[in-house]
Order: sequence, then structure tokens, then C-alpha cells
Amino acid sequence: MAGRIRDERTDFLFKAILTLENIDECYDFFEDLCTVAELQEMTKRMHAAKMLNENQIYTEITEETGLSTATISRVNRCLKYGSDGYITVLKRLKRNER
Repeated sequence: MAGRIRDERTDFLFKAILTLENIDECYDFFEDLCTVAELQEMTKRMHAAKMLNENQIYTEITEETGLSTATISRVNRCLKYGSDGYITVLKRLKRNER
């Protein structure tokens, strides 16, 4: 997918995100950038990725996140066959918890 979306404007967005230094700055930036619904959807998908990575089942994930099984399946495909974006951040988050 990176090849399909990679361009100067997307690079600019990602560079902007990389300048954020703490949770409060993230809240401020993403509140300006996204609608509440968009941010909630991204939050649910990230939570689903975490739950899938912990081997939880679809029904548990659906109950906890409200995501459809189709969306959970897409997240799962990304975990298994994607660009390793979810895996990279989940590993780093786990490492930072220690």
C-alpha cells in the first residue's frame, strides 16, 4: 500500500506526526486533523490489532470494540500479511511497557 499512497503530501503528514512529543500533543493534533468518528475508528482498529495479537477471538473483539467481523478480519489480514505496521508498533509498545 505504501507505493499507492506515498507522495510528498503524505510524507508531510507523517513528518508532522513524528514531531509530536507527548500524548497531549497527539490529542490536540488529532482532534484538529480528524473527526471524532475517524479517530474512534482508528482507535478501535488499533485495539483490535492488540487483541488479535494476544490471540483473542473475534466475538470478544466485536463485543469490546463494536467493530464488525469484516473490519476485524481486515485488521487480522494486515497483521498476518500486511506491511508489519501494526506489528512494529505493538512490539515497541510492549517493549516500552517493561
